Amino acid sequence: MILPILQYGDPILRVKGKPVEEIDDRIRELAANMIETMHAAHGVGLAAQQIGEAVQLIVLDISAVEDRPSTLRLDGKDIADPKTAMPVVLINPEIELQGETEIGLEGCLSFPEITGDIERAQSVTVRAQNLQGEAIQIEASGFLARAIQHEGDHLNGILFIDRMHSAAKAALSSRLKRLQKETHRGIRHREQLVSETTL
Repeated sequence: MILPILQYGDPILRVKGKPVEEIDDRIRELAANMIETMHAAHGVGLAAQQIGEAVQLIVLDISAVEDRPSTLRLDGKDIADPKTAMPVVLINPEIELQGETEIGLEGCLSFPEITGDIERAQSVTVRAQNLQGEAIQIEASGFLARAIQHEGDHLNGILFIDRMHSAAKAALSSRLKRLQKETHRGIRHREQLVSETTL
């Protein structure tokens, strides 16, 4: 099922996700819906906060990205073509940054048509659980490492605009304010509909 993606200004995007205590059918369905939603929006990653669930769960799929290479080791084994391992579901991920940093262009499904240059580590090691509840370890570099860091930030209530240089963020301020205002208007409208139906 395709879910609505929350946009900048929704308070849930600033909430740190709770650990997933049990990987049950509800979590598996949530992950499947998130993958479907991400694909429908032509995204490469989605965090649970972005669909209104403040839990430690992200989904990733970089298989449509042709021009930004990645490497992937899964549980110590090199995956020759990282695209063959997609989509990836990471539950309760712990992300360790590795190596040098580099600046790269990022966007976000919660910020339609807004992009910015963000400095990130070139490589990461991630320890997480998969949908079967098994412990997995991923070592990634390149674009996949960037996507993991971006979605990992969401799990902690951090947005990519928080990592922009102040001048870049200032240049976007009017667009960000407008997006925030539209989001707040949408939230008020939803609340009004709910109160009218419960009268």
